Amino acid sequence: MKLHNYSKHIFVIAFLLIGCAKVYSQDTRESLEERRIELREEIQKINSLRSSNKKKEKSVLTEVEDLDRQIRTTENLIKVTNQQANILTRDISSNTNKIQTLRKELESLKEDYGKMIKKSYKSKSQQSRIMFLLSSQNFLQAYKRLQYMKQYANYRRKQGNEIKLKSEELQVLNTNLLDQKKVKEKLVVENRATRAQLEKNRKSQQVLIKSIRSKEGVFASQIKKKQQEINAIDRQIDEIIRASIAKANKESGSSSRDVYELTPEARALAANFESNKGKLPWPVRSGVVTMRYGTQQHPIVKSTTIESNGVRIETDKSAKARAVFGGTVSEVQAVKGANKAVMVRHGDYITIYNNLSNVYVSKGDVVSLGQDIGEVATSSSSGKTTLHFLIYKNTTKMNPADWILRM
Repeated sequence: MKLHNYSKHIFVIAFLLIGCAKVYSQDTRESLEERRIELREEIQKINSLRSSNKKKEKSVLTEVEDLDRQIRTTENLIKVTNQQANILTRDISSNTNKIQTLRKELESLKEDYGKMIKKSYKSKSQQSRIMFLLSSQNFLQAYKRLQYMKQYANYRRKQGNEIKLKSEELQVLNTNLLDQKKVKEKLVVENRATRAQLEKNRKSQQVLIKSIRSKEGVFASQIKKKQQEINAIDRQIDEIIRASIAKANKESGSSSRDVYELTPEARALAANFESNKGKLPWPVRSGVVTMRYGTQQHPIVKSTTIESNGVRIETDKSAKARAVFGGTVSEVQAVKGANKAVMVRHGDYITIYNNLSNVYVSKGDVVSLGQDIGEVATSSSSGKTTLHFLIYKNTTKMNPADWILRM
C-alpha cells in the first residue's frame, strides 16, 4: 500500500514538472522573441542615428564608440537568435517523437477497431442478436446480455472517437512541426545576414582602432577632458538638488538640507513611485543609451575610465523629453555646458531631464505620466541629440536602468 502511494506521488510530481517545463518553455520563447525584436529595433535606431550624423565632422573616437555600441548590440542579437533556434530545435525534436508515438498508437487503435468491426460483422444480423437474447436461461441472464450488447456498442463508438481525436491531434502536430521548421529556417537566414554585417563592422572598427592605438595618449586626454565636463555638470546638478531640498524644507519649517520633509501625501507619492521600480517608461519615445550609470572602463581606450551620475540617451532631432512619472516640477535651471534642466519631484524622489533646448513647464507645475516637458538639445558640433537623465532619492544617486523598463 505504501509503495503504491509512493509511486502515485512520484507520478504526480513528474506530471507537474512536465507541465511547468512546458509553461517555462513557452514563456522563454515569447520573452526571447520580444528581446530579439527590441534588439533589431535598437540596431535600426543606431544605424539611423549614425546615418543622420554622417554629415557632421566626428572624431575618430566618437565613430569607434558608435560602432562599438552597434557591434555589442549585434552580438546580443545573434546570441538571442541562437537561443531561439536551440529552443525550436528541441521543440521540433519533441514534436517529431510525439508524432511517431501517435502514429504507432493510431495504427494499434485502427487494427483493434478493424478486428472489432470484423467480429461484429459476422454476427451483425438483427435476428442473431434477438436469438442471443431469447436463448437466455432466465430474465437476469437476458438483462446481462442486453447490457453487454450496449457496452459493446458504446466501446465501438469510443474507439471510433479516439481514432478521430488522435488523427486530429496528429494533424495539428504535423502543422506545428512545419511551422516550427519555417520559423527556425527564417532565424537561421537572419542570423547568417546579421553575422555578415557584424564581421563587416568589426573590420571597420579594427581599422579605426589601429589609428587610435597609434595616438592613445591624445585620445586618453580627450576622454579625460570630456569626463571633466561631465563631472562639472554633475556637480551643478548636485548643488541644485541640495539647494532645492533646503528651500522646500525651510518653507515647511525644517532645517534639514539633505532629506525632504514629507507630508502624508508626498510620502504616499514616493511609495507609489518606488512600487513602480523597473516599470517606468523611457524619458524619450525612442533612443539608445550611449553612456550608462556609474564608473566603467572606456570601451576603446582601456587605460581610461568614465563615470556618470545618470544615463545619456541619444535620440532623434527635435525629440521631446517626457515625464516618467507624475509629480511636481521642483526646479527649472540653466546648467552650464548642458543647456537647461527640469527636475520633477515625486515625494523624496527626483527625476532630472537635462540638456533641453526648450522647456514646456515651469516651477510648481504638476505634470502627469508621459507629459512632454521639453525639447532635447542637438549638439552643433557632433549633430547628436542627447538627453542626460538622472534619478535621485533626496541627494542619493540612483541607477536609472534599475527603474526604467528594459533600459
